[in-house]
Amino acid sequence: MAENSQSSTPTQASGTPTPSSSAGGRTVDGEVPAAEFKVYKPPTASTTSTPQLPDSYFTPSPADLKAAQATLSARTRSLVDAPLRLRAQREAAEKSKRDRWPNTTIRVRFSDRTQLEKIFPSTDKIRSVYAFVRSSLRDDVKSIKFILYQSPPKRDLKVSDPNVRDLSLVELQLAPSSILLLRFEDESLNGTNVPAPLLSSIAARAIELPKPPGVDSEPPKAGKSATPPAKTSSTSTEKKIPKWLKAGLKK
Repeated sequence: MAENSQSSTPTQASGTPTPSSSAGGRTVDGEVPAAEFKVYKPPTASTTSTPQLPDSYFTPSPADLKAAQATLSARTRSLVDAPLRLRAQREAAEKSKRDRWPNTTIRVRFSDRTQLEKIFPSTDKIRSVYAFVRSSLRDDVKSIKFILYQSPPKRDLKVSDPNVRDLSLVELQLAPSSILLLRFEDESLNGTNVPAPLLSSIAARAIELPKPPGVDSEPPKAGKSATPPAKTSSTSTEKKIPKWLKAGLKK
């Protein structure tokens, strides 16, 4: 999946994206319709500050370890059993994913952490994402090649790769939402201090990145039970004495 970061992850949107007025999602004047995408400014120090967490927060509980082991086992089984699955079963599984996630939200992150976000039909190919990004670049940068990739683990999503270009976004495991990183072939454009080479009309629409959900400094503690424990009778707590012994004590 996408790179772990402190910025909020893209959210899946409902409904069908509004079709563009012309090919490539561009208007007559050559700009990407504002209603079809979002652009986020690079996060500032205030939005990237990490709350102080107690050491206990990073200590996995038995339930966490069990869940991680179950996930790892499931992935291993899926890799082992994948060649054995019938074609009809694979197609049925893909159809189920498409029905569940008809749209995929893609957020493309530049080296300065500026981000472009757009909703695509999950049946689209990766070339649709490339076309959208290229249409958003300045005219002097449009001709420069770039690669979209995920990290970690690193996975290049090249249009030239037949194992990538012929698959839909849902088949590429990008649904319902993913963050893709962008790398230009011209290394001078990849510096963290180099502003994203976007059209000025698009850069002017940039908004602040939504803050991630806050994390409490202390893990939630189990509250006291609202119902007080039932009092046990003194007879129930006393050690039971056999009847024959009671008879002997009475004598």
